[in-house]
Amino acid sequence: MSADKVLKQLQDSVLKFDSAAAVSAAKAAIQSKMDPLQAIEKGLVPAIEQVGDKFEKMELYLPELMLAGDAMKSALELLLPLVPKGEKTSKATVVIGTVQGDVHEIGKNIVSSLLMAGGFNVVDLGVNVKTSVFVDEARSKGAKIIGASALMSSTIGSQKDIVDYLSASGERRKRAFLVGGGPTTQDWAKEIGADGWGKDAVSAVRLANKFAKGR
Repeated sequence: MSADKVLKQLQDSVLKFDSAAAVSAAKAAIQSKMDPLQAIEKGLVPAIEQVGDKFEKMELYLPELMLAGDAMKSALELLLPLVPKGEKTSKATVVIGTVQGDVHEIGKNIVSSLLMAGGFNVVDLGVNVKTSVFVDEARSKGAKIIGASALMSSTIGSQKDIVDYLSASGERRKRAFLVGGGPTTQDWAKEIGADGWGKDAVSAVRLANKFAKGR
């Protein structure tokens, strides 16, 4: 199979929100001995960027964005382990999770997938993550960015706790702290001293690009 055909299959799998097709296309890329970075950067990334643009223009909606993210993640799970360790593949490391007391993960998972597609090394801590774990993991992984999601009004206070913990531990200047989730707003982010607020997954990735080199 030609390289162009493999790249088109990768793109189409994301644009058609088809995880099974994404897996098949990733396997085809591997079988054809395509450079995994080429498969990611010329196959998957342009497609997810196109999906993001359509989402912002309201030409497609959250369910489609989620499915596109799932397709992307399915292909990346096969391709990323094959990228040679010596090659520079990551803009920065991002530690992301849903705050303590909150078990919602759909939005976080979409953001994680889009960040991975955008060239970030993503450390996904999961849900119900303790405040100290965000900071400790960011320190141990050398993360430039911490992203904290909260989907309930009763849990957004944990986002402020992370800011306070960063300050108390002397880590505040070293890392950008970004927040998101249904009950959060730009005003809330400003109030607690966060570096940015993502109203959706696409804007979250844009913020991550802004802070890829740190604060």
